[in-house]
Amino acid sequence: MVLLRDKATGAQLGSVSDDDLQFLVDHLEEEFREDTDYYLDTETVEVLREAGASPALLGILEQALGDAGEVEIQWSRV
Repeated sequence: MVLLRDKATGAQLGSVSDDDLQFLVDHLEEEFREDTDYYLDTETVEVLREAGASPALLGILEQALGDAGEVEIQWSRV
């Protein structure tokens, strides 16, 4: 399993599968090979939805966006 956190606050957002993590890796830009964080906004989450993101992943990401409509997430293996 993979734990997602809000990078700014450290708050746990939820756990996703290895397949969900691979989906993020495949669809989002990484600054370097070992990058473990991603910036997301409402538009990016919609692109992920259209690309076939799982309902579980989308639920976590949508909740993380909150009223601000943007968030930087960080992942780690548990």
